[in-house]
Amino acid sequence: MPVKPSSLPLRRILLAEDDDSMRGFLVKALEKANYDVVAFENGEEAYERLKREPFTLLLTDIVMPKMDGIELARRASEIDPDLKIMFITGFAAVVLNSENQPPKEARVLSKPFHLKDLVREVDRLLAA
Repeated sequence: MPVKPSSLPLRRILLAEDDDSMRGFLVKALEKANYDVVAFENGEEAYERLKREPFTLLLTDIVMPKMDGIELARRASEIDPDLKIMFITGFAAVVLNSENQPPKEARVLSKPFHLKDLVREVDRLLAA
């Protein structure tokens, strides 16, 4: 079982984003803000990494191939219930029903957003 994030510095982010350019922008912005970011292009690969290493935040797109962000977040919460979760999505109207409810206390940031807003929201979530 991985080490719980509460025993880690609050700087490790697991990013799952299928858009290559968006993923690159997010990594650069978060690394510039002194976060350690490990990025993947789909939820399946991110989940495999999460099973082996601890993170303090899961930052994930909702709509992705192989495993969507909600399923990734649900499985990640089973591995580490203390993991903070933030969704980023261009689909503000994504319908969440009882079958695809995200974990409680997850935050949603709708695209488009300014990278400064993303960093501010990540800082706020990790400080909570």
